[in-house]
Amino acid sequence: MKPYAATEGGVRLALRLTPRASRNGVDGVVADAEGRPLLKLRLVAPPVEGAANEALIAFLAKMLSLRKADITIRSAKTSRVKILHLAGDSGAFLRKLDAWLA
Repeated sequence: MKPYAATEGGVRLALRLTPRASRNGVDGVVADAEGRPLLKLRLVAPPVEGAANEALIAFLAKMLSLRKADITIRSAKTSRVKILHLAGDSGAFLRKLDAWLA
């Protein structure tokens, strides 16, 4: 299973974020307690005053060639498990995400 899916106007991305890591990176796909797939990311930013969320948006924008404004945290701004919306051409995003996780 994939942690992302096409939605109206973009892509829905489910992820698990680990802040205060030794380096920024992607650790692949993991399953949560209910078996749902999550993209596992780690960032050096601390989870203080939104720093990790800002770093997450900047990291994804750079990796996926998006504008920061095209990435929205839809749920769980204070949790490690988040749902994001990537606005734009879902076909292009899906190809980039498939290649990124291959």
